[in-house]
Amino acid sequence: MNALPLAFATPAVLIALAALPLIWWLLKLTPPRPKTEIFPPLRILAGVLKRDETPSKSPWWLTLLRMMLAALVIFALADPVLNPRNASLSTDGPLVLVVDNGWATVADWERRVATAEALIGDADDRDLPVSIVFTADASHDAVPTGAAAALEKLRAASPKPLRPERARALDALKAALDGTPPGTLAVLADGIAVDDEERLMTELSALQPAQFRLIQGDNAAATAITGASNGADALTVTLSRLDGSAARSLIVDAQDRQGRVIASGNVDFAPGATVASGQVVAPFELRNDFARLSIAGLATAGATHLLDDGFRRRRVALISGDTGDAFQPLLSPLYYIERAIAPYADLIKPGVADLAVSLPEILAQKPSAIVLADIGRLPEAVYEPLQSWIADGGTLIRFAGPRLAAAPVGDPLVPVILRQGERELGGALSWAEPQPLADFPKFGPFAGMPRPEGVLIKRQVLAEPTPDLAERTWASLADGTPLVTVRENGAGRTVLFHVSAEATWSDLPISGEFVEMLRRVVQLSRAGTAAANTDPSAKATLAPFRLLTERGALTAEPGNARPLDIGPARPASATFDNPPGLYGTEDGFAALNLLPAGAELKPLDITAPLPIAREPLAGTAATPLKPVLLSIAFALLVIDSLVVLSMGGAFSRIPRRTASASVLAFAAILLLAPSERALADDAKPGDDVILERLDNTHLAYVVTGEAEVDRLSERGLAGLTDFLTYRTTLEPAPPVGLDISKDELSFYPIIFWPISATAPMPSSAAISRIDAYMRAGGTVLFDTRDQFSALGGDNGPSPNGERLQAILANIDIPPLEPVPADHVLTRAFYLLSGFPGRYTGSPLWVEARQEARTSNSGVASTGDGVSPILITGNDLLGAWAIDANGASVLPTVPPDEMQREMSFRSGVNIMMYMLTGNYKADQVHVPALLERLGQ
Repeated sequence: MNALPLAFATPAVLIALAALPLIWWLLKLTPPRPKTEIFPPLRILAGVLKRDETPSKSPWWLTLLRMMLAALVIFALADPVLNPRNASLSTDGPLVLVVDNGWATVADWERRVATAEALIGDADDRDLPVSIVFTADASHDAVPTGAAAALEKLRAASPKPLRPERARALDALKAALDGTPPGTLAVLADGIAVDDEERLMTELSALQPAQFRLIQGDNAAATAITGASNGADALTVTLSRLDGSAARSLIVDAQDRQGRVIASGNVDFAPGATVASGQVVAPFELRNDFARLSIAGLATAGATHLLDDGFRRRRVALISGDTGDAFQPLLSPLYYIERAIAPYADLIKPGVADLAVSLPEILAQKPSAIVLADIGRLPEAVYEPLQSWIADGGTLIRFAGPRLAAAPVGDPLVPVILRQGERELGGALSWAEPQPLADFPKFGPFAGMPRPEGVLIKRQVLAEPTPDLAERTWASLADGTPLVTVRENGAGRTVLFHVSAEATWSDLPISGEFVEMLRRVVQLSRAGTAAANTDPSAKATLAPFRLLTERGALTAEPGNARPLDIGPARPASATFDNPPGLYGTEDGFAALNLLPAGAELKPLDITAPLPIAREPLAGTAATPLKPVLLSIAFALLVIDSLVVLSMGGAFSRIPRRTASASVLAFAAILLLAPSERALADDAKPGDDVILERLDNTHLAYVVTGEAEVDRLSERGLAGLTDFLTYRTTLEPAPPVGLDISKDELSFYPIIFWPISATAPMPSSAAISRIDAYMRAGGTVLFDTRDQFSALGGDNGPSPNGERLQAILANIDIPPLEPVPADHVLTRAFYLLSGFPGRYTGSPLWVEARQEARTSNSGVASTGDGVSPILITGNDLLGAWAIDANGASVLPTVPPDEMQREMSFRSGVNIMMYMLTGNYKADQVHVPALLERLGQ
């Protein structure tokens, strides 16, 4: 009975319909149940005047209802099914089947095969040859064959994790038919537009089939993942669906390498929307374990998105040799780096300025890369952990600057040998004009990037020529000097940009190429990730490692997949030669997904010159009627039961409701016992000292451990404190002696350190704390008290000078120079030409301001410009030292009270310089400003 619009799976049950007359007769003779009356006499007497008659047989309408119920049950047991399948085929030519077997056919593949089998069976009945092609197969054999061979080919086919390419199948058909028009051309489409469908249908119509049938399944649920972005706080995933008519919410699962779901997120489609985005919120470390994304409930290749090591969001630590000025952020060494890396990496910064403490803490967080901006020396204790971290896959990125230019040769964390000093426009090693960049070499991570236009280099640190310098150079200038160099160390590397991280040395930090260069360098890091020992620039192709099946699972079978080209010719999405999957090895791989980023699923809209008969797949229109019939029968049974209950008087004995109801309301009072409050301002041990230090400005000195030196330091700062109180508006509190190994240093704008060769040598931890204090903006004045330069003299350094060199060997100090005549120190309060103490033979050394070399302003400091270090040998503290009566403790050499007066004035200028920065330096511009204003 399959040829009829209505078919029955068990038609023999319909014989029971013959028993309906008998059922009618039995129901007609069956009276209703007798009605029960209560005995009380008053109730009987009240019913005497009102006679109720009970019918002797069922009402006709109740009998009809029961007959309908019985008929519905019989029809339901016969299992009726609507099946309007059209079995007609044209006999004017062969049957041509074009079957989509891409990723979207997984859900209805069995019905697709059943539909094709039915068509092939009809062709066999009419002795018609059959030509069948599958649009997601790499090769096609479209030559018409017998029905048996076509059926065998159909049963051997399966869905592929690829998008169908109908144009290739059409070319194979045209070549196989060789001008023979098909009788019936049946296209079993997946409902998703892929190619130029209008052109495709025109060419199909050109085959001149006698009958053109388009058979589609209900593929409205087709949904694919078309993009994933690992943001700062969450993973953002983009989905595209075929049917956007109704609102829909989907769950996206994030799985690890073992296939375990470790996080999930929702993607909500609004009514009418076919593209939507959602977030999978998870911690940074957990997101880096994501290996693939999948849509819950949809097991297809399109609903699976593979992730590789490039997806993982790197953790990058930023460390600077200069804290910069909060009011002038553009001069900060980390300003441009932070904005370049932040979109694709999680940034961490040291919690304390002491690198001996902060660097181990940073390494414990397993960063992928560490950026050092203008750091010359590192604490000795951190070199070995840093080198081990690099060997394990970390990337150390260094930027040049004055400190690195002044650092000693032989730093193991510099990729090449550097010359002392830097090459600048107008300097000794100068260019005639600023240099542009050369084309990037083909072997580095910058290969394929266009040469930056408009980027000029004005200053850089130079590398000493070595035989392997060209191999270590990732970028260079037009004259061939290296700009970016590298040295491999185990699985990691050290990368050096030979320019500063801010825009004073070059235009590179403010260019768009700077962002891409940093991104590529950071992506090379394998520290903190599963992949290691893999350099993407070392291989041009990657062999198939794990391929994606049509149901979204990974398999180790490579099949006919070819190695993946990861160079400029890398495909954006899966192809026949490179199906979706992972390419590489267990140590490192690249992911290739089915759909390109940003793809959208669009419904197949076919129009052709010939009439198109549109049909569903087999089973799509086969609607079983059994559930519907049983539901109607059950509803009739409920109605019958209610009628019988009503006729039996069940509803007449409903009990009366109680006239009044008493409701007692109880209120529970919760007595809250007063809890003890912890006050935020409760005093803690040491708080009184901290508040006292913060409320007043104190001059501080380093306690050396020698009683006489420490006594002179305390009395010297007491004398300078009195002088400042009498001569200026600054009224410092009594001086403070510091144990630099444990006392808090940040309370003091300047620390005086008298050097003594016989005093105990400070520990490396104490020196590291001083280095951190200087990085954070503090200043240390070293006084060797020997009348010689702390940097050495003709006769060599004194014992105190040697001790100072030993201390400074573990401190990252900038380049130094004697105070220039136009420096702000010479005019901060008094006009000075020198800075004498007990002696007058030693200059006062300060940080060399690099910009002043090529500036015509005459100002030696820029920004807030306070030098972190001052060095003298004139024994300032000895000249300032006074006793309890205010008399000087030590004589000057030679004895001269004016020299002592100038020494105090030097101290005043130093303190004003500490507290006001370049405020006084700006005064040199006042005459020029007044002249411009015409005043």
